[in-house]
Amino acid sequence: MSSFSNAPSYLMTSESVTEGHPDKVCDQVSDAILDALLAADPDARVACETAITKGLCIVIGEVTTTADIDIAKTIRETIRAIGYTNEDLGFDADHAMIQVYLKEQSPNIAAGVDHSLEERSGEYEDDPFELQGAGDQAMMIGFACHEPPGHMPPPTSPPPRRAPPPARRQQPRPWGGPELRVRE
Repeated sequence: MSSFSNAPSYLMTSESVTEGHPDKVCDQVSDAILDALLAADPDARVACETAITKGLCIVIGEVTTTADIDIAKTIRETIRAIGYTNEDLGFDADHAMIQVYLKEQSPNIAAGVDHSLEERSGEYEDDPFELQGAGDQAMMIGFACHEPPGHMPPPTSPPPRRAPPPARRQQPRPWGGPELRVRE
């Protein structure tokens, strides 16, 4: 019996989903909260995550901000704009339960972001890069190539048949709600 690692060949496929896919909904909700907080407080620091299921949206995280925004309203407006406007679609932005658990950023994290260890210890006083706090840390893995028009490997490129979300909203299809998928 062969497995993926020792098979003589394998088929690679990709999937592209529209803005109504739960993962994309969560990203859009978190982004909308970040955008609203930064619009009201350009110095805001926001670390929030969103989870969604039928009839329930939960936002959790830590923030440092002076802004006072209606987060539940921001969540509902975002989900409504995606197209989830009644329970028949799996989610109703106006009647779903919205739970927000955002607390003040931990003092330990704030200290690392506000001031570098070097600044706090007095080692570097003049170098702006050494004085800057940690911020967010991330690793990106991937590569670009010349063959496809988007210069991304075919398994990560969105299938060309996918209609962009605005087109889906302008010409609704009876068979397609906010979440559609294309597999190649």
